[in-house]
Amino acid sequence: MKALVQNNFRESTLVSGPDLSEKSSPIYLNDAMNILETSERLRSRRVSPVELTIECLARIEKLNPALNAFINVTGESALAEARRAEEEIQRGEWRGPLHGIPIALKDLIDVAGAPTTAASNLFRNRVAKEDADVVRHLKNAGAVFLGKQNLHEFAYGGSSMISAYGPVRNPWNVEYIPGGSSGGSAASVAAELCYAAIGTDTAGSVREPASLCGVVGLKPTFDLVSTRGIFPLSKSYDYAGPITRTVADAAVVLEAIVDGNKKPNHFVSALNAPLPRNLRLGIVRRFFFEDIDPEVLSATEEALKVLSSIGQLREIELDEVPVDRTLQAAESYDTHAELVSKSPELYQPETLRRILNGANTDPEEVARGREGLAQHRREIFRVFENADFLLTPTVPIPAQLISKLQDEPEQLRPTEILLLRNTRPFNVWGLPAISVPCGFTKSGLPIGLQIAGPQYAEGALLQLAHAYEQRTGVMNTNRGEAGLR
Repeated sequence: MKALVQNNFRESTLVSGPDLSEKSSPIYLNDAMNILETSERLRSRRVSPVELTIECLARIEKLNPALNAFINVTGESALAEARRAEEEIQRGEWRGPLHGIPIALKDLIDVAGAPTTAASNLFRNRVAKEDADVVRHLKNAGAVFLGKQNLHEFAYGGSSMISAYGPVRNPWNVEYIPGGSSGGSAASVAAELCYAAIGTDTAGSVREPASLCGVVGLKPTFDLVSTRGIFPLSKSYDYAGPITRTVADAAVVLEAIVDGNKKPNHFVSALNAPLPRNLRLGIVRRFFFEDIDPEVLSATEEALKVLSSIGQLREIELDEVPVDRTLQAAESYDTHAELVSKSPELYQPETLRRILNGANTDPEEVARGREGLAQHRREIFRVFENADFLLTPTVPIPAQLISKLQDEPEQLRPTEILLLRNTRPFNVWGLPAISVPCGFTKSGLPIGLQIAGPQYAEGALLQLAHAYEQRTGVMNTNRGEAGLR
């Protein structure tokens, strides 16, 4: 048995699997990486879940050494799950479009019996006792789990440079960051190592790396997707959501992970329904377009031209854009207080510094922060009296050089604040927001457009994003090896 992929733990055992030394370059991933199309091929038995899983594992083995996107690859269990899915499909027990589809998880998300490291030495030996709710839902849907993905330690940053397992690198150019904190998840999807990933988003950690890696990232309405079993950063702002190649794939994954007692989740069927007439698309220039890179601005303006064929563009002014991070800092410290007191040396120094920033927060400030958060979420609906959706650049600047941020460590925090500036307010408001690819810089780095809608309007949001995607075409170049040759 040839080792498929080396686990990145320093204790490093090899994840074993079948001998792939004679296998040719990927034949499934490049010609049908769309979940819905691949699902039909699985259901009709033209493709096997085992074949898909072997293909993904081979690609991880080839590209992960350069990307550092996976911390732990579970080859044997993935193949066992794929064989089980194959047997079920052959018996006619098809569970839906994720049945037999290989996906992966940010390593904050618990899978029973598997490590959850949060990219930290502190949790190097931590093994989860039970599945997170999203994992339980995905297992019920028949998904195959390839392993756990690298991230910014404890999700406390937007670059994915700070990790006990080393920085994640951008598939379009490995000299650049992939964004964060779900950097390994976005890089994996962009590099075609898996069909989808689940990331977490406290200030933009699904949408920002999706933008910088040229894929789709969706943050749902607050509480639409359970975060139970996901190690928290700030419970008032934490979300879980899909990172995928296409908007339709995001709809498939979201439909699987939404809690059953939440709003109706007919997201896939909504994709191709007729768009409403006189759709009002609000462009929010103040704050969101400030200090913007010229190439990001140009790509955003081109995206707006495309959207003008879908709905009526109108300029929208917001009375206030929330920027205060006091409550997040306090909640993050509360989560880590006992752990920090016992083993501060096991944290990366920059992560420890950020956690300790919340140590002495006045309880009255925290109370005011919670009151302000509730007020923001009550009042934001008013903006939708004048617009059906809001449009902004996802990130005001493109991906940054890893070497520059390493050489100038004092620039890391302000750079990450800017990277997450446009996404953070939607975590405060509790609104669903999606990042879709909208172009490239001249040097070939991806750029994303952010579309946000009212609470629980995921179906309509996905419908609009899908319509935009169909007019522009999926960015389907050899993204997996664009920066790896």
